Amino acid sequence: MHLAASRLNDVKIYTRKGDDGTTGLLYGGRVAKDSAAPTAYGTVDELQSFIGLARAESDAELGDILVHLERDLWVLMGELAADPGSRDKLTAGATLVTDDMITHLEELIDATSAKFDPPTEFVVPGQNRIGALLDVARTVARRAERDSLAAAGPGSAVVPYLNRLSDLLWTLARWQEGTSLPTRSVQP
Repeated sequence: MHLAASRLNDVKIYTRKGDDGTTGLLYGGRVAKDSAAPTAYGTVDELQSFIGLARAESDAELGDILVHLERDLWVLMGELAADPGSRDKLTAGATLVTDDMITHLEELIDATSAKFDPPTEFVVPGQNRIGALLDVARTVARRAERDSLAAAGPGSAVVPYLNRLSDLLWTLARWQEGTSLPTRSVQP
């Protein structure tokens, strides 16, 4: 057995450091697990998982968009998980959300919106499985946005990114549905 493989076998998934109800922050410090930062990046982690579930059901075109979003969410979680006093150590696009990332979402919204006629009233989610999965991800994105309000530092682009992401997920869901079911039923 190689030495490197031997060392991998010695790595444990558990550390026991969080048994006291705290968790470590990027670049140092510990906070309660139910404080603003872990709550926010925990919700973003849930969002990333739902996007992954949608990606598992998607075609290649949608899958490429969704995997890009999942990678962006790693950046966003890095920013939320950073010790507030270490914000200057964050790297744009790697551990710090940038305005360019938001612009990219806006471009995706515009490009996707051109692929279908938008509904003219509120829609009932669930026309098909992929649309329903994207709508679940959208609602988690909205919760992540609310949770991030208390955790994002001054000048952070986290909240605007999540706001735009929920808009994109809505747009992707409508595109994947093709025809949306309106909230009002039509009487014969």
